[in-house]
Amino acid sequence: MRYALLTVLGLVAVDAAAFAADKAKIVFISGKPSHGPMAHEHRAGNTILADALNDSGLDVEAVVVPHYGYPEDESILENAATVVIFCSGHQAHVLNPHLDEFDALMKKGVGVVMIHWATEAEKGEPGEKFLEWMGGFCDLDWSVNPHWTPHFTDLPVHPITNGVGDFSVHDEWYYHMRFVEDMRGVTPILSDLPRPVTLARPDGPRSGNPAVRKAVANGEEQHVAWAYERPAGGRGFGFTGAHNHASWQNENFRKVVLNAILWTANVEVPEEGCPSPAVSDEGLKENVDDKSPR
Repeated sequence: MRYALLTVLGLVAVDAAAFAADKAKIVFISGKPSHGPMAHEHRAGNTILADALNDSGLDVEAVVVPHYGYPEDESILENAATVVIFCSGHQAHVLNPHLDEFDALMKKGVGVVMIHWATEAEKGEPGEKFLEWMGGFCDLDWSVNPHWTPHFTDLPVHPITNGVGDFSVHDEWYYHMRFVEDMRGVTPILSDLPRPVTLARPDGPRSGNPAVRKAVANGEEQHVAWAYERPAGGRGFGFTGAHNHASWQNENFRKVVLNAILWTANVEVPEEGCPSPAVSDEGLKENVDDKSPR
């Protein structure tokens, strides 16, 4: 009888392991605090997304790295279907010291999603790698970072827009991204023509430059979220919003990112989009970083 019970328990354990293996693993990497309260809430924003995915009923398993920065134990990245990165950018980007390791993941076809400042790479090797991984990046002296309210209408037909309606959210939406040549493999997801006031600041690394002023004056829509299919396999998604932590309370804002995570993980996106419960004011404050003066 004892042998039979152990056999049954063993089969249950094997079945549970097989069930977990069938789920697409999504790993979230959070950067250190970089701004004041309720801005650039990397860990809290990632947790909102991870909880929604784990509660969605879909075949996914979302795991948030339990500390700031690149995983100290890289085994957490084993069998990942996609990696979501929400962190400071440019010289402070969590990937800068790990370009080779991360590139090896990308060459295996692992997906990547980068949120807000995480889309900003240094020129040179980091920028070139970002182009390879997600088709575009925020580039100093080319891209700009104004706070403005785009109006997202006429969304493209794409799995990432499933269940997403027209919406507007005031945030720090970077635009005038540096994209791969001829936008090959890139599908713009959220676009709008910025108002002239977004370029009211003098030229500077993030505030303005002749190229972006010419593009806006010519009426060229600017893409603030985009999907990318790599020629050799694998998918990437760049999303420049989410400076304001409160933006996650907008259902369409949240759903675009959740759908994109599923898409980069090669998980079928439901027609109505990824299920996502409303984020209350109390829920918004959960897991925020301690940014009190020290």
